[in-house]
Amino acid sequence: MLRYLSDYKRESVLAPLFKMLEATFDLFVPLVMADIVNVGIAAHDFHYILVRCGILLLLAIVGLACSLTAQYFSAKAAVGYSTGLRHALFEHIQTLSFSEMDTMGTSTLITRMTSDVNQVQSGLNLFLRLFLRSPFVVIGAMIMAFTVNFRAALIFVVAIPLLSVVVFGVMVITRPLYKSVQTRLDRVLGLTRENLTGVRVVRAFDKEKSEVDRFEDANELLTKMQLHVGHISALMNPLTYVIINLAIVALLYVGSIEISIGGMASGDVIALVNYMNQILVELVKLANLIVQVSKALACAGRVQAVLDTKPGMEFPAQLTGNVPAEKAGDAVRFDHVSLTYKGAGAPSLSDINFTAKRGQTIGVIGGTGSGKSSLISLIPRFYDATEGSVEIMGRPVRQYPRADLRGKVAVVMQKAQLFGGTIRSNLLWGSQNASDADLWAALETAQAAEFVKAKPLGLDEPVEQGGRNLSGGQKQRLTIARALVGKPDILILDDSASALDYATDAALRKALAALPGDLTVFIVSQRAASLQHADQIIVLDDGRMVGLGRHAELLESCPVYKEIYESQFKKGDAQK
Repeated sequence: MLRYLSDYKRESVLAPLFKMLEATFDLFVPLVMADIVNVGIAAHDFHYILVRCGILLLLAIVGLACSLTAQYFSAKAAVGYSTGLRHALFEHIQTLSFSEMDTMGTSTLITRMTSDVNQVQSGLNLFLRLFLRSPFVVIGAMIMAFTVNFRAALIFVVAIPLLSVVVFGVMVITRPLYKSVQTRLDRVLGLTRENLTGVRVVRAFDKEKSEVDRFEDANELLTKMQLHVGHISALMNPLTYVIINLAIVALLYVGSIEISIGGMASGDVIALVNYMNQILVELVKLANLIVQVSKALACAGRVQAVLDTKPGMEFPAQLTGNVPAEKAGDAVRFDHVSLTYKGAGAPSLSDINFTAKRGQTIGVIGGTGSGKSSLISLIPRFYDATEGSVEIMGRPVRQYPRADLRGKVAVVMQKAQLFGGTIRSNLLWGSQNASDADLWAALETAQAAEFVKAKPLGLDEPVEQGGRNLSGGQKQRLTIARALVGKPDILILDDSASALDYATDAALRKALAALPGDLTVFIVSQRAASLQHADQIIVLDDGRMVGLGRHAELLESCPVYKEIYESQFKKGDAQK
């Protein structure tokens, strides 16, 4: 992860350098104070006192300038680093397959992209400003104490290691606990996201109370863990104060003895106490820094875990292999294909075997959970088959580069998903180079042109995030049009016409059939009526293909298909 800091090497050096300059000026302050007491006040020399006060003011101004400069460089490096890291993380997530996304979960990826990266940014900012300054002041104060009085300075030699044990001991204990805090934050974020996206379902089933209880339970666990780690971190300040104050008492005791025997002046005791107070202040800063750095390291580990996740799929750089002559007419071929999701106990698909020719319309039907979406997700290679092979246009799907494969196969997902922007910007996802004529042609085929023309701004009508300002049917028709804009060879409609009425659904199927070229269409639907005119209908039951053929054939030979059909039509109508 440090490579994202390479563009900010200069800032990463200058920030701690200016902080150390500020610390150097701070270390001279107790010596000037000692001179004021030992010389100016002892001799009642007000001119000497004013000159030394001027030196103190000058040291303060120069120190402030160094501090502001250090803050500028550290902020620039930290923000720039987190920007590069967030971009790299987002880009890496886009390379992951659906299997890795399913395993990690959306909520934890959002947390790592936002909260974790922000913690890393804050930790780096503090690290650049304070991590060298604080030890420099602590060790520098001890060295300066030896220049004042050797015996009294031995107290520093005892106090500093004790303080270090407390500070670093707390860091070792709290670092793994902060990882647990972030994990529980994932859970809270996941529940929040789930309830916000599914608020209509929650209200429809009157589940507000149970969802509030679920959230409060998760939030209570997070709160308890944060309090636990907070209590341990809070021990740092009182323990350091106790050690420092005991050291000051010892300094005053030794100082009184040294003054009585003439070993040091009273101003030297003030200087030593000031140095001890400087150590206290710096160690308190260091303690807070270590808490923040512990959080940042825990979060950095979580971010690194995502970056270390290797994509489960590899795509070749260019198209390889030749199409055998006997497969020239094939659009999609499944050869004894099985699919088992990562972590699943049983296969979702078993021994699927069929061939779809170019220009055919293929229907896919089955009960809920029968594997319909799993089957069509293998065609654009969202998942890899665990057994058997999938071929597209006569070639194994693994031989296609990602861009080439997704250019040939267009998928309209089960859940219509639109992005904030305009109707035009959403349609251009299909092809950035599409003309307005291409967009309107796709809208006509998708039965969406009429309502788009009725909009005041037409193609430039705003679309809210998720298409919230459109009805379910409008969203589905726009997603179908978006897929058609790319002019694919294979179009997959994954139950994407469920919100359309029968007339619009029939008009859509008729328009798709009238498209020029050899467009192969896969229609996944719960409606038997939508698939009656398909060239082939695949019937799935519990992940297995129990029927393959035309509508009339399946009514005679496939009990599962006949049961689905008769459940949607009157038995008398079905027999006709």
